[in-house]
Amino acid sequence: MENLRVIIAGGGTGGHIFPAVAIGNALQRLRPGTQLLFVGALGKMEMERVPQEGFEIVGLDIVGFNRTSLLKNISLPVKLLKARFKAVSILKSFNPNAVVGVGGYASFPMLQAAQGMHIPTLIQEQNSFAGKSNKILGKRAKAVCVAYGNMEQFFPADKIIVTGNPVRKSIADMAAGDIDEVKQWFGLENGRKTVLVIGGSLGAKSINEAIDSGLRQLIDSGVQVIWQTGTPYFDQAVKSAEQFGERVKVVSFIKEMALAYTAADVVISRAGALAIAELCIAGKPVIFVPYPHAAEDHQKSNAMALVSKDAAMMVSDSEVQKQLIDKVIALLRDEDRQAVMSQNIQAMAIKDADERIAHKIIGIANK
Repeated sequence: MENLRVIIAGGGTGGHIFPAVAIGNALQRLRPGTQLLFVGALGKMEMERVPQEGFEIVGLDIVGFNRTSLLKNISLPVKLLKARFKAVSILKSFNPNAVVGVGGYASFPMLQAAQGMHIPTLIQEQNSFAGKSNKILGKRAKAVCVAYGNMEQFFPADKIIVTGNPVRKSIADMAAGDIDEVKQWFGLENGRKTVLVIGGSLGAKSINEAIDSGLRQLIDSGVQVIWQTGTPYFDQAVKSAEQFGERVKVVSFIKEMALAYTAADVVISRAGALAIAELCIAGKPVIFVPYPHAAEDHQKSNAMALVSKDAAMMVSDSEVQKQLIDKVIALLRDEDRQAVMSQNIQAMAIKDADERIAHKIIGIANK
């Protein structure tokens, strides 16, 4: 086969976009000359982020099922039908050898259309609990790449390949950096325990509110904080942190995540699949606060897969105001527990997930 032609569909959050880009880069490393087309949802962050990574993207006018307001789903059947027609049109014009779904709104119509046209498809299921769309698509996919065990309950066993979740190259190549240098880069104090707060690419309201109300307690316990808020909470966080000077660094988004992980002694995070894959490589003790409205409560399943191996701790979203700050301070004071958690989470790291998936895509495309 000459130049490979692959469509990668999906997005919606950084948790879908970063793995998609990592897979695209791996394909081009392994098969130079591979032509890639990304397909996303109009108005979602992939339409901006993917071109920033140097890839072409086209958008489908598609939204997901709204669980909180059923009235908002009235236009959904029409949008799905239009998205399906657009997907068929994209497939005919690009003529791919394979179509990859990474999750998110655009993934389902693209893979369903590809399967209807007998184009090989691959699903990259990031979570420990598969969503309804991927369970439907899995029946006709050529392969399903997963990051967790016991996925036979969702997909045909003969199609499952454990590859792990792809992460950004800067994270995969993370070396044990000089912590003092990195703390200086963030403008933090050397020798002082550091808490990294990350709520995903869009921030996390409940985590932000708990940190906001607990900042005084954290600072009085002697720590310093890197607080990634997302855009909606940024201004409020800046006001709250002013009185603590250099001890609290507030940022809306962290591009240099490898440096942030290096600087941290303890991490507070949502339990998205990408965050977990990165934290396993970083090997830092983490307290997860799973997003409670994720489809099928998959973030809780993701977190429990680590908590059950003593590789992480968890606080439920409903208890975050009451429990989070006390648990963080207790963990920071318990160096033995930190060491155990760090060792156990690092044992779960997979650094070459992007290339494992890319090899499988090449394999199904060649068939």
